[in-house]
Amino acid sequence: MERICSLLNDALAPYQVKLDDTDADGNRLLTLLDPQGAEVLKRAVRVRQLQEQRLLVDLVDGLHRDLQIVEGRLQPCVIAAAAQPRQFHGTFA
Repeated sequence: MERICSLLNDALAPYQVKLDDTDADGNRLLTLLDPQGAEVLKRAVRVRQLQEQRLLVDLVDGLHRDLQIVEGRLQPCVIAAAAQPRQFHGTFA
């Protein structure tokens, strides 16, 4: 798990990642700390998300998005709008 923590630290720099032990439900509490050591974000993650590459990439993408929201660089409503299916106007020939 040290390797995963190191990868997460590299991917989320300058934030520091802290992973707690696995709980009874098979989750680990992931905490992101800013460079001053203040907690910025907490998320329960499944151990499987840390073990499978595709799920780990998705986790890091989600953490980047959450950090942008926390930092005020992205509004949650923008994410919701982007998730809506696009509607096409006009007709196709």
